[in-house]
Amino acid sequence: MRIEHADLSLIGDREDNQDRVTVAATEKAALLVVIDGMGGHSDGSRAADTALKSLIDSFQQTSLPMFDPIGFLHLSLSRAHDDVARLGNGQSIDARPRATIAVCLVQEGAAYWAHVGDSRIYHIRHGKLVSRTRDHSHVELLLREGKITEEELPNHPMRNFVECCLGGDPAIPEMTISGRHTLQSGDVLLLCTDGIWANLRDTDIAAFFRDDTQQLRAWLEALGRRAVQASSPFSDNSTAAVMRYLG
Repeated sequence: MRIEHADLSLIGDREDNQDRVTVAATEKAALLVVIDGMGGHSDGSRAADTALKSLIDSFQQTSLPMFDPIGFLHLSLSRAHDDVARLGNGQSIDARPRATIAVCLVQEGAAYWAHVGDSRIYHIRHGKLVSRTRDHSHVELLLREGKITEEELPNHPMRNFVECCLGGDPAIPEMTISGRHTLQSGDVLLLCTDGIWANLRDTDIAAFFRDDTQQLRAWLEALGRRAVQASSPFSDNSTAAVMRYLG
């Protein structure tokens, strides 16, 4: 499997960075993960660190290529949720560490992805959006019910209210898991926290990866700078992992 990948995590206008990102790649499969820690200064970071370690452990303990990639995503996310939820034992429910997450598995010419909360996955082809995940958020629910329009999303007062996440309640959260997405040479997969997409349009994000000959890291760094500038002076941590499939 031939791939190119890069990752980025910018602190933005925050005092610390509670996002985490990694790309674990072998000759047979690759796992991309982005996590947005939620909570107090230390609790958000603890939640993100715990979830990331859990996902990477699950990936490293599984034979590659995976026989059941969809089952892997469900089980590994459930395990990560349990690990984060245990951090909150003995705390009030509002104080427990939490995190949103996006994870993508690539193997045998295809991608499988899953997310919890409002960390996103974009599938991009020649600078145009093929598909993206839909957030587990209050405004997304209002949009699906027809109570608001796409144009109202960026300025809605509850735009940052997440409906589900890792941690908090011990019950397994709602998670969205995709089916098999066949990849073409040059396809780009972008995973990012809300600090990247909050004040950028989907079409603008996809356009950053329009030139297949450009170095992937340079485009990702340009996207990160644009995201921070678009949200300044209140920009969040802005984190992303990107992979280009080369065949």
